[in-house]
Amino acid sequence: MKLKLVDFPGLLALVLIIASASAFAVPSNKWRLEFSGGAESAGEIVLSVTPDGGFPQEVAVAIDSSDGENEVAEKVAEALRAAAGPQYQIERDDGEDVLIKRREGAALFQVSLVRNTVEGVRIGFDPE
Repeated sequence: MKLKLVDFPGLLALVLIIASASAFAVPSNKWRLEFSGGAESAGEIVLSVTPDGGFPQEVAVAIDSSDGENEVAEKVAEALRAAAGPQYQIERDDGEDVLIKRREGAALFQVSLVRNTVEGVRIGFDPE
């Protein structure tokens, strides 16, 4: 049996680049958060909303272990509505998606994941 050596430093660098891709996201006027998978544990999802040139605002959402992807999306949408203020419009699409749109006069913004301690829930971030 022949063993193939793996370039661990190179592999680690690639993983870090992919994992930090959201850190290099370009501000947008609208973001789609795509939730998939039901919660397999209770936990917390923490998002950061950062206006272009502004300060990040973190939004923490408690998730129960019995929440499906639609319930997770609804809880996130409610928390964002409470925290975002009048400069953003928050709505749900297709049950499991949350749309965050800037209103006229508001700055472009970024949305990123700070922390997700909920097992089974995956979140996709898509600027539109």
